[in-house]
Amino acid sequence: MSKVRWGLLSTANINGMVIPAIRASERGELTAVASRAVEKANAYAAEWDILNAFASYEAMLASDTVDAVYIGLPNHLHAEWSIKAMRQGKHVLCEKPFALTVSDVERMRAVAEETGMVLAEAFMYRHHPQTKIAGKFVRSGRLGEVVAVSGVFNFKMKGRENVRLVPEWGGGALWDIGCYPVSISQYFMGGSPIWVFGDQWLGESGVDELFVGQMHYEGGRLAQFSCSFRTPFLTRVEVMGTKGRLTLTEPFRIDLGDNQVIYQPNEGDAEEISVPNEYLYQGEIEDMQAAILDGAEPYLSLAETREHVRTIVALYEAAADHKPVNLKAAAA
Repeated sequence: MSKVRWGLLSTANINGMVIPAIRASERGELTAVASRAVEKANAYAAEWDILNAFASYEAMLASDTVDAVYIGLPNHLHAEWSIKAMRQGKHVLCEKPFALTVSDVERMRAVAEETGMVLAEAFMYRHHPQTKIAGKFVRSGRLGEVVAVSGVFNFKMKGRENVRLVPEWGGGALWDIGCYPVSISQYFMGGSPIWVFGDQWLGESGVDELFVGQMHYEGGRLAQFSCSFRTPFLTRVEVMGTKGRLTLTEPFRIDLGDNQVIYQPNEGDAEEISVPNEYLYQGEIEDMQAAILDGAEPYLSLAETREHVRTIVALYEAAADHKPVNLKAAAA
């Protein structure tokens, strides 16, 4: 195999972000799309110039026209269709959040090991140069000891007919956008928190439309974040160390944006660190293809994904019970 033949499992809007990345890659090609209605599949294939259209997810998974699938289904379907795809011999790139329970993550991981298929979470920001550059900067020691991370991801939802507002489908601001600052906090802190606390505002839909959380790490280190469907668009992350502060501007946005990494030392002028202008979704596609074609380990491991999901589940539990949740005790 010299190229990975990709299939899209659904006609979700997020596909429009992934398709350009597949087509820009040298070792990938988009060959198929599946929907639950033949008319919708055919119309989508015509719109995006895709060769094969399937009138069911099962039909595409049973075909020999694809090697890997991108799953952009609603959150509650991620585990089910990832497992079905792997059992049909397809590699899987599953959109975040990977799953809604730790047990689902473990089931997915077990099937990947059983079938030998590559399975990875599509968390595009982790592959972007801005994130990797900031991570290397932190690990170099120039920031000193990281003592606090703060992050925010907001956008104002325009309509109420949205899968993000359906409780049974894994809706909510934390699962949808709060997962980004949670993930990047764990990335900079080097692992999972000891305990977490969260608070939320539930809208008429029954899901959290505003969520604020705090995560406590070994050594008295803290991370705080907020996410909201109710306020204007904003993404920003700050990493505070004993030698200065690192700021990431627009770290999670879905277009090219004005991505910057700015280092402000305790004394002296701020330093802007150059960030290559790479398409936000390109890295995850190239990484998946390297895993399939070269046998490389995915950059975002399933172990890290598991801890990410475990932390979010704990934050929801803390918000529901109005008390901190101890992850260290739960792990033991």
